Order: sequence, then structure tokens, then C-alpha cells
Amino acid sequence: MSTDAPAPSPAGPPADIFAFRQAMHDNAQEPEGPGRNAGAERLLAEAELSGQAAFVVEGLIHLLQTYNFSSEQDKMFVPFARLLRMWDERPEDFDEEDTHRLFWMFKWVSSGMTDQPHIPLAAMEKWLAEMERRYRLAGHSERAVRQAEYHIAEHVGDDARAARAYAAWRAAERDATSDCHACELRGQGSWEAGHGDDAAALELWAPVLGGVHTCAHEPHATLAESLLPLLRLGRADEARANHLRGHRMVRRMESMRFAFARHVEFCALTGNEARGLELLAERPAYLADRGEPSSLMAYLAVTALLTRRLAELGLGADPVVGPPGAGAAGREWTVAELAAYAEREALALAGRFDARNGTAAVSAGVRERMAREPLAERLPLGLRVGRPVRRSAAPAAGAAAPPAAGTPAARPGVAELLAAARELTEARRPDAVRAWADAARAAAEAGTELPVRDRAEVAAHRAMHPDTAAGEVAGLFGTAAGLFEAAGDPGQAEVARARAAFALAREGRTDDALAAVAEPCARALALHAEGRATAAEAATALVCRARIHTMRGDGASGPADSAAEAVAAVADFAAPYADDPRVAGRVAEAHELRAELAARRGEMEPAAALYEQAADGYAAAGVPWYAVRAQSALAGIASRLGDRATAERAVRGALEHSAVHGRPAGQAGLHLQLADILCNTGRDGEGAEHLLEAALWADEAGDAADTGAWARHHLGGALLRLGRAAEAAAVLEDALADLDADVHGEGAVVQTRWWLGDAQGRLGEHMQAAEQYVLAAEIAATWPRDGARDHAMLATLAAQSLSAAELDTQAARAYERAGALWRDLGDVPALIRTLRARAWLALRPEQAGGAAGRALMADAERELTTALATTEAPGGLDAAETGGTRVRGGRRDVLLAELAATHRQTGDLITAAVGGTPHDPDESGAAAARAAYEEGLTHVVRAVAGFAELGPDCRDEYTGAQLLAAWLEADLGRPGEAARRARAVLAAYPDDDTATGTVESRRDEARALLNYAGAEAAGS
Repeated sequence: MSTDAPAPSPAGPPADIFAFRQAMHDNAQEPEGPGRNAGAERLLAEAELSGQAAFVVEGLIHLLQTYNFSSEQDKMFVPFARLLRMWDERPEDFDEEDTHRLFWMFKWVSSGMTDQPHIPLAAMEKWLAEMERRYRLAGHSERAVRQAEYHIAEHVGDDARAARAYAAWRAAERDATSDCHACELRGQGSWEAGHGDDAAALELWAPVLGGVHTCAHEPHATLAESLLPLLRLGRADEARANHLRGHRMVRRMESMRFAFARHVEFCALTGNEARGLELLAERPAYLADRGEPSSLMAYLAVTALLTRRLAELGLGADPVVGPPGAGAAGREWTVAELAAYAEREALALAGRFDARNGTAAVSAGVRERMAREPLAERLPLGLRVGRPVRRSAAPAAGAAAPPAAGTPAARPGVAELLAAARELTEARRPDAVRAWADAARAAAEAGTELPVRDRAEVAAHRAMHPDTAAGEVAGLFGTAAGLFEAAGDPGQAEVARARAAFALAREGRTDDALAAVAEPCARALALHAEGRATAAEAATALVCRARIHTMRGDGASGPADSAAEAVAAVADFAAPYADDPRVAGRVAEAHELRAELAARRGEMEPAAALYEQAADGYAAAGVPWYAVRAQSALAGIASRLGDRATAERAVRGALEHSAVHGRPAGQAGLHLQLADILCNTGRDGEGAEHLLEAALWADEAGDAADTGAWARHHLGGALLRLGRAAEAAAVLEDALADLDADVHGEGAVVQTRWWLGDAQGRLGEHMQAAEQYVLAAEIAATWPRDGARDHAMLATLAAQSLSAAELDTQAARAYERAGALWRDLGDVPALIRTLRARAWLALRPEQAGGAAGRALMADAERELTTALATTEAPGGLDAAETGGTRVRGGRRDVLLAELAATHRQTGDLITAAVGGTPHDPDESGAAAARAAYEEGLTHVVRAVAGFAELGPDCRDEYTGAQLLAAWLEADLGRPGEAARRARAVLAAYPDDDTATGTVESRRDEARALLNYAGAEAAGS
């Protein structure tokens, strides 16, 4: 719309400039987007009705700001031209701040022109020259001009000019028109990264990423820019952290499409294509908003990259969210269709830019971006993968290596596949299951009839396949048994029958299984005695019987055919054949079963020893991958016994042995188990790495809602303890979507919301934090008395967050509710802290004597006095329970410390509420202030005495109260008393004392007081 005409339906001229500024401030707090822009257009229309240039100037500036931070940046140019014309005609209508913002916005308009392909290059150069002329006449540095020149040169691909402008930009002096430090550093780092020096880029970005330099859009944009340079430098952990942190910052900001595109690109290049699809689905409008063509082009390019990756993974026909708008509304898109659309539209926009620029630089950049290859095959993020992404399976051990790129894949023949399957079976490798399936499939496709012995192996291994339905397993083993008999291998036939019986037990039919296993065991032993079955085959049948007994739950004191005796039968039979690796593996299995029985009887130490013996036995038998279950069980028992070293060693061994053959669900469980051990020993950093792996493996196993949610829950807590609040918040938000109180327990849900509230509070998101605390408190409110303390603590945290969000009324009510909960629990110190917090909240709107606040402080004093009257002896409540001042004494000392703190805060509140000082020129105001200061000093002096009585534990509280009393003495015109108190502070900290931050600041303040008091005394 044109800003030369009033916007539709203005409300009328503003009442005064202050009301108008408040209205603009309120509109600026709205979310970025068309709604906020419409508000700015309406305010400008109202300003025009006033007939006053000052209103119009400020209205235009506000409109420009809203356009610049939205998808309608193409609307900036007309209102800026009008603003500039007003400056040229009547500069006196601009105050100092308006003038500064006018020159500041030159940069926005200059860089914005490069983003609009319909603006001719000659017009851009003309505008740059005009900017340079005006800056020179106004006496401004050329730094911003050279930055704008660099932006144009870099955009059109003029590297030589861009290098000169870049050097001049960095060399020129900073002044008030220079971009903020954060934005400048982002631009400079982008130049370095774009010219191959990622390390230099990250060095430039460090102050922005570290929070030293920030602004409305930083570090948001720099976090996004840093992702690929970090990956290229092998700093994947930092890249992951910056993605989690940065995406949370930009996901609701309409003007940050270019940064959002970087996060989509990051997902496409790190094996997180499913996550990339979720990001596309978050902001479908980003595929169509044309207000800033350059960021649209970037977004389309990374969309093409992501969808190409998905198509290469075999997902081209899958549905995906596409662009909204004319011709697309209601349409269902596939990955392949969106890939073609995004590539076509990105290149079309690039062509428009190149036609304007007279170069091919933009198209070349877009093509390069769309063709990028992954920088990491698999980078776990700790977030749930929305849907599985198909990937080519790793080749089985012994299988031929994949062909080199560019050569056709040679499919192995049936004979080759059979040879590989037999080799894997001989080596007792878990891969044999898949190898026999591949051989059978190839034979079926080729119409080849397999030998009966091989058909027996195919049936047996199909029965072992984890994807085979439980009800089919026994039948498949039965088929295999018949085929083994037909092939003249009676030993293997009996093994198959024993395994069929075990399959019945796994279906819950243990009595049927015991009946079915008896004959195969007897026949296997007889065949072995006749030399027609190997010792390993007979031992295997016996192990199946022992496992069935163990599953049935028979104990050591059961009937003759009990689990213990069945296990002992394996060991007795195998003893003469200990040197046979195949038999040794069955002996290890027997040790594992004995360990399970011991653990079931509560004999944990013997169970641990047996599990360790089993694991060692599997390794000695040459099948360490079968030790995983024993090692995991050993880790669990060792943890319960407090033997963390053994637990950690065992689970690390399990992870090592399962690395090649383990399935996703097992891998998830092992990583979760190791993470628990590490986090419980204070190694949250390493624990977080394993929790990341646990979450990813759980997703791949299709267990995201159970094990995955549990892993993300713990990962969020570990990240929070590591001080990585933004990452923790992203992970915990994700975990909450899957945590179920019925599955994971109410405690897990409450803890997750608690942690999330803590993370959001550290990020300054106080309203959101309060919401999480309230939701957690609602659950805790239903718990029995043992959980009442959590309820009260959560209510207090909610109140603190509401107060930090400056929602004083809501915070006061929340503190009142929390106080009632602490009163019910009999926790007087916690109750007192809620009363003091309410007192300060009551002071905020009042500022006229602080009567309500003083009354609440008096209530706190009465509560403490009453509690002290009934507390004669130490004990019953210590500092750790209350969270208050830490003292070594019991209940009475804690209460005394809280009473001293209440007196100190009462004195502080009384003097703050008076609204003046004893030195006010107005005599009545000075007299009122003097009276308030005297009254406040009385309370602070009582605090000093109280903290002094409590001794060294309250030294910092004592010196803080002394300093407050000293300043009050000085303000009351008593420099001698002020100096005496300052010297008491210095005496409390001997010269050889550890110089912590608190100690140094107290010493410095005391010295300043002495200087001030001396000057006052000399003056009087």
C-alpha cells in the first residue's frame, strides 16, 4: 500500500506525543508479521490526521522498522523516500533521535535494494553514492558506506571490489551510524567463511555466539551462519548445540527466513532429513512469501537440497507439506514434486538477479547450494525423528564391498550368497540370519531349487529373524527339523525341535514347552553317544530345556526337573568338552542362566560373579557378541551394589560387543544404561553424548514414544546441569510431546516440566517458565504428603517467574498460594521468603510509604518470633532443607538467620518506599526521608547484630548489612558512624582471606565508604 495516503479507518489523531509513542511501543511488542505491519500503517494514518510533522516523522520511522523486520521488506522504499524528502524540506521537524534513525535506516534501504531484483543496479549504485554524500556532509564515518558497498559487490560477484570494500569497512572508524557490533561481526565472518577460512569466521563470531555482543536479531543469525563452518571443522557438538539453540530463537520470527533456511540446510547435510521435513512443515508460508526475494531464493534452494536428499534415500513418493497460495492451496505434494518446484523457482529467481546484475554469480551460488553433499552421515540431535528415513543397510560381514561410485552394482549370484551364509553360520555370527534370507530370496528370483540342507538352514534362520511373528517361530523350527532329518543331519534336527519347544515357552506356553523339549534332549544325548550328533548340538538342546525351566520360574528348591538342575545338567554334560569353542559358548549360556536364578533369589553378589563369568566365557568361545545380555545384567546388578566401576566397565563392553550386530532397540537401552551410570557419577557431558545416541537408536527402533522420550527427558536434565539451557529447552519440549504419565510416571512428567521451566527462566522466557511450573504443580498437587514439598516449591518457582516477567499482580497471588502450602508443611523459613517477596511486589506500584509492603514484612517478623518461641533446642530443620541462609546450627539458628534477613530487607524497603533522601531541597520531603531512614536504620542495625551472633557462616550477610547501615549513616549526616561500620567490614575479611568476587566487592565498597566519610567529615 502507498504510505502517502492514510491507512483505512484510522481511530483518530493521537491525544499527545507520549500516548502516540506508547501506542507504537505496544505495537512493536506484537509478533513480526502482517498484523504488526497493519498496526504501524494505522498509526501512521492517525499521525497524519494530527497535522503535526513530529507525529508523522515518528510514525514513518515506526513503519519502516516493522517493514524491515517482516516478510514485507519490499514496502520500505516508498516510506523511506518520503521520510528523506521531509528531512530535506524541514530538518527542524526531526529531533536528535529521529535524525539518528534516519541515517541509520540508510543501511537497511541500501542492503534491501540488493534483495529486490526489480531494482536496477544503476539505481543501487546511485543510492550508494547518495548515502556516501549525505554521510560525508553530516560528518559521519564512511564505515557504514563501505559496508553497503561491500554488500553490493559481494552480491553481484565482483570479488575484487568486495575485497577492497571489506578492507575499507573494517579499517574505517566506528561511529553512531555503524551497524551494531553483533551484526558487523556476522557480516565479516560470513566473508571469511565464504572465502574458505572457517576458523577465522568463527573467531570473529565468538563474541556474538558467546553473548558479548547481541541485538534483536543476534545471536540468532550468527548461530545459523555458524552451522556449516563448524561441521566443516569437525566441531559437530558445537554445530548441534547451535542448531538447537538457534532454531528456538528464529522459529517464530517472520523476518528470519534466511536463518531458518540455514537450519533446514544443516538437517539435510547431517543425516537429519526427517527433522528437515518437520522444519519445512513449521513454516509452509516461507515457500511463498515474496516480500524479500533473496531470502525466498535461499529457502527454495535448501528445500531443493533437502528434498533431493530424501529422493536419493528412496522417499521421493512420500507426502510433504508444500507451498500455500494460488494454485497450491489444498494440493497434496510429494517429495519429488516439491524438489522439482523448489529447484525451478530458486533458479528462476536467481536468473532474475543475474539479469539485473549482468553476472552469473547468483545462479552459480544457488546451484552449488542445491548440490551440496552431506557433511556428516549421522549426527544425533536428541530430538525425535518424525518418521523413519530409509537408508541402505550395511553389508554383512563377509559380503562383497559395494561398487565404487559411477560403476554399476554387480548383484552376487545364488552360489556366492550361499557360500557367505554358510561361512557366517560356521562363525556363529548373527549376520547369518540375514545372509540366509538373502540367499533364499535370490534363489526364488532365479527359480533355483536349493539343496535340502540349505532349505533347512533357511527355515531355521527365518525362525530366528527378529521380524518373524512369534506364532510362526515354532512351526518354522519344526519345518527345519524335518528338512535336517531329510538331509541326514539328525543332530541339527533335534536342535531345531528343542528350539521349537523354546519358542512355545516364549509364547507363554511353558508347560507345553517342557513336554515338547524332553524328547529332543533325550534323543540328542543318545545321538551324541552314538557319534551321530556333536557335543555342541546336545549341549544346545539341553540349554533350550534350561531356558524353558528358567522362564517357567522354577527355583533351586523345585522338583527334580527344576531350573537349577536343568542348568547344572548343561554344565555337567559340557565339562569334558571345555576345549570345544561351540560347547564353551553353551557353558557360558549356562552361567548366565545360573546368574539369572541367583538374582531372582536376591543373591546379588553371586549373580554378579556368574554374569561376569558368562561374559568371559562368551569371549573365550569366540562369540563376544552373545555376551551383551550378560554384561547389561551385570551392569544393572553392580549399580545396585554401588560398584559403579564394574557397572561402567560391563556396559561399555556390551556396547563394544553389540556395535556390529546389535539392533536399534538394544543399542538404545545400552546407551541409556551407560548414560545413567555416567550422570550419577557427575559426568553429565559424556552422559549427554550417550543419551543422544539412545534417543536416536530408539527412534530408529520405532520406540520414540517410550525409550526415546525417556532418553530425551534425561538428556534435557543433563544439558541443563551443564549450563546449556537453550539446548535443554529444545530437547525437553520435544520430550514432553511423548512423555506419558501412565507409561513413564507422573514424576517424570513433573521433573521434565520443572527442568524446562528452569531452562526457560535462564533464557529470559519467564512467562513460559511460569506456565511449566504451574502445569507441574497441578500434577504434584494430587500427590500424597510426601510430594507436597514439590508442589510448594513449584508454586514458589511459578511466582518467581511471574515476578521476573513483571506480572506483579499474578506473582503476588502465586506467592500467597505458595506461602499457604509452606505453612501447611510447617516450613517457616520458606513461608517467610514468600512474605518478603510479596512485600517487595507491593512496593512496586505503590511508591508512597510502602504501607502494604511494611505490613507484610511485619507479618514475617511475627511468624519468626512465634516460631522461635517454640524452638528451644537445636535440630529439626537445617539450612539444606529450607534453602535459606546456610548455617551449621539446627532449626533455631536457621530461624534466627531468617529473622536477621527480614530486618535487613525491612530496612531496605522502608528507605526505598520514601521516594526521597534526607538531602532533598524540599524541607518537608527531606524531613520525611530522614524519619524513614532512621526507622530503616533501626531494622538494619538489628540485622547486623543478628548476623554477627550467628558467626562465620553468616559473614557475607553480616558485611552486607553493615554496608547498608553505613550508607544510611552517611546519608543521615553521620560520617563517623559510617566509617566505623566500613572498618568493621574490612576487619571481617583479613588480608589473607580468599579474594572471591563477593569479598573483593565488599572490600571495595567499604574503602569507598571510608573515602566518602572522610570527605564528608572534612567538609563539615
